[in-house]
Amino acid sequence: MALNAPSAARSALVTLAALAAALLICALVFTLSGQSPAEVYGTMLRGTLGDSTGLGEVGRRTIPLLLIGAGLALAFRAQFFNIGAEGQLLLGAVFAAGTALFVPLPGPLLLPAVFVAGFVGGGLWALIAAALRRVNVNEILSTLMLNYIAVALVTYLIAGPWKGKDVRGYIYTDTFPASTYLPTLPGSQVHWPTLLLGVAVALGLQWVLSRSTFGYALRVVGENPGAARYAGLSSGRVALLVALITGGVAGLAGAGEVAGIHHRLLEAGQISLGYGFTAVIVAWLARGNPALCLITAPLMGVILAGGDILKIDLNLPFRVVDVFSGVILLCLIASEVFIRHRVQWGRA
Repeated sequence: MALNAPSAARSALVTLAALAAALLICALVFTLSGQSPAEVYGTMLRGTLGDSTGLGEVGRRTIPLLLIGAGLALAFRAQFFNIGAEGQLLLGAVFAAGTALFVPLPGPLLLPAVFVAGFVGGGLWALIAAALRRVNVNEILSTLMLNYIAVALVTYLIAGPWKGKDVRGYIYTDTFPASTYLPTLPGSQVHWPTLLLGVAVALGLQWVLSRSTFGYALRVVGENPGAARYAGLSSGRVALLVALITGGVAGLAGAGEVAGIHHRLLEAGQISLGYGFTAVIVAWLARGNPALCLITAPLMGVILAGGDILKIDLNLPFRVVDVFSGVILLCLIASEVFIRHRVQWGRA
């Protein structure tokens, strides 16, 4: 039986049940591969939450997941299914790198300009998909395909016009000016200004969603497009604004990665460890609430950092993180039917 408006408590319980099911399925996979699930999960938790270095790695991965996930949570509420955050992160990194390398600004102004450029780069990349949506091009396909174009663009720039003068073997740009370097927590790669920015973005987008006129329009467009048309709300305009915001915050994540960790533009696989795709799970777990990404982003950060530990300590396959992410996403999608419908046992 369909539910008119699933309660927050029901959504939370079903989501927790989906996570538990995912962990059980992964445990079965580990058992079939000859590994003890207790040893796998214990190693993962000890190496992340029980170790200072591991905590730093969790924090490092949480930063982009928090920024991107908060933006995607907003987009999903508007039924704008942005699967292109990976490309938007990369374009943010490209615009940020271009600003750091080639814009002659005074030191105090250069770092803010790097982040503004990152937001603009990611936002413009997402706006392409929003514009195509207005001519009936599905945004799932367009944002997904734009990811590959973004990877090719990064490779072209660092192997061509932006290639560094001191390149040996690997390809990358020259190093950024020191005034663009973000401070990090001692002994880690946690660039704390971007982390604080992520917290502010998550809380700010939650306020926009629940307290602003635009947030009301966004929720109406996402939950009842027919009512939105009757009320005179433009779904196309909402989609454009949502694309700009969600792509922009992904671009901020890209700017934070190159300014806080790498200090140059590198190959796409070194800038992002699949953050744009993993953030889809972060947003889905948050059930369209950007503020809840403050919880779900560190959770996925533990899985990403823990996966690296499992590869080293237990010699598990390189794609072990993909197994976790794929099973979690599959269980979350399957759980939707239990959120929107109540199961009743009885005779037909």
